[in-house]
Amino acid sequence: MEYKDYYATLGVKKDASQDDIQKAYRKLARKYHPDVNKAPEAEVKFKEIGEAYEVLKDEEKRQKYDQYGSAWKRAQQTGAPPPGWEGINFDFGGMGGQGGFDFGGGEFSSFFDMLFGGRRGGAAAGFGGQGFRGGGGDSEAALSISLEEAVRGGKREITLSDPGTGQRRTLSVKIPEGVRAGQRIRLAGQGQPGLGGGPAGDLYLKIEVEPDPRFRVEGSDLHSSVPVAPWEAALGGDAEVQTLDGAVRVKIPAGSSSGRKIRLRGRGLPQAGSGQKGDLLAEIRIVVPEQLSERERELFEQLAEASSFRARA
Repeated sequence: MEYKDYYATLGVKKDASQDDIQKAYRKLARKYHPDVNKAPEAEVKFKEIGEAYEVLKDEEKRQKYDQYGSAWKRAQQTGAPPPGWEGINFDFGGMGGQGGFDFGGGEFSSFFDMLFGGRRGGAAAGFGGQGFRGGGGDSEAALSISLEEAVRGGKREITLSDPGTGQRRTLSVKIPEGVRAGQRIRLAGQGQPGLGGGPAGDLYLKIEVEPDPRFRVEGSDLHSSVPVAPWEAALGGDAEVQTLDGAVRVKIPAGSSSGRKIRLRGRGLPQAGSGQKGDLLAEIRIVVPEQLSERERELFEQLAEASSFRARA
């Protein structure tokens, strides 16, 4: 039975109000809706968000979920605790190695199997006794990378500090090519330490892509702007456009107005699973001199008198 943390899915605390849950859902739903977000993982994320909200928005379902975890639905349908929950008896009476956990002999949740190493029915796991062993919990941290690192991948060294001991450790992280903001990199065995020699949990690094002043990211496409002079826009010409692979020369079509876009195919971000790349769209932005020389002013005045063009019909 897989345990799904619906609170983590929506990014809220366990004691969050219904209003906070609704606000978190609406914000995430807008972000990951398949009609808006074309990333391959967006649809899966959108379904996970909907599943979590469907449970947490309902007081009765939320109460069952808080009590029984992933077995909440069965408890709601039957009106009784799931099999295995009835016989649980936490006996702490001895504490000197005599007390233990009595699971009543019934089938028990795999979630508790994970915590207690698969021991079932009548197994004694005294705090001072033999064989108490548990896996460590998973941890999550943010990893901020540049847009170039997200596109090309690479390696990064990170330093972690243990809040309990103050010890620091350095890890080498491989950043996969084409990683996107919100995706996670798993470092096996680098999470919280286990109990009684049990295995450590995993560390998940959530990717955050730093803003790049040159580009705006939309799915697999990059958007930028290319400034052109009025005469270049009217007569056409060449201009330099920045890409992730360096500057390239492009043709400015004659008669271009601000807002016209020049598409550079395959100059965007890698598309997951396809081996292809998105496009770079450079938007033309007409700029004029802030100060005109006498000759420039004279020529512009002559153009204004000679031209029959009117920008505002």
